[in-house]
Amino acid sequence: MYRSVSAVWKIPPEIVRSQFEAGIKPLIVSMTKCAPVRFFFRADDVGIPGKKFLRLMEIFHHFQTPLSLAVVPAWVTLERWEIYQALDRLSPELWCWHQHGWRHLNHELQGKKQEFGPARSEEQIERDILSGRDKLKRILHDRFTPVFTPPWNRCDVRALAILKEHGYLGVSRHWRSLPPAPDGLPDFPVMVDLHTRREATPEAGWKALREEFSASAAAVSGICGIMIHHQRMNAAAFLFLELLLHAIQDTAAVQCLHLGDLVHHA
Repeated sequence: MYRSVSAVWKIPPEIVRSQFEAGIKPLIVSMTKCAPVRFFFRADDVGIPGKKFLRLMEIFHHFQTPLSLAVVPAWVTLERWEIYQALDRLSPELWCWHQHGWRHLNHELQGKKQEFGPARSEEQIERDILSGRDKLKRILHDRFTPVFTPPWNRCDVRALAILKEHGYLGVSRHWRSLPPAPDGLPDFPVMVDLHTRREATPEAGWKALREEFSASAAAVSGICGIMIHHQRMNAAAFLFLELLLHAIQDTAAVQCLHLGDLVHHA
């Protein structure tokens, strides 16, 4: 699946390294000055194996860093799951395979994209959420964690109520997403978007990226969620990710967890 690369990553590797060392690494350190910080990484749009996705998993395995994998149920098959299992079996504790909608289709005729928004009936929303859950249970078995990431990080209040009613352990959206999740359905938002950025220039992209890390440092939750889209990654984006994981690994007051861990600490 092709996705465009954001302007922020259209720079040489040496610039990525210098931008990281000067602008991002100090923010990682600053996050831990007052209290320990927990990080989680969420990789969206999972379901179709490819070189970029396998490289992503290999990087997280190399750094022994947990990764939450948001799987689009309609995209995954038994054959594709077998490919993922080759790495999953090496360090099963690193991975949280959870649900990313049903088909990742937009049903809104106007406004922002949503798979589970106001254009659909409650019955349609419930049917698709449960169809996705049941397929993932059937293919992934006990490797499936009942946490829900809605496509485009948004869904309406009825979808959230359905998730709670059917025993989902949590939801993960963007940190400014509305409506709020109901009591009893923990929300673990991402605050940093690495790859679906829309800035017109690398300079604007780096400025905005630093602002997102700064906002994470100021957050009172003590949890920093980082969103990944592997289809949009190039060499510069992969280098940045490696630098980021290395810096986090070297910072004593940082703990990395995946969504499966976080729901049990909620």
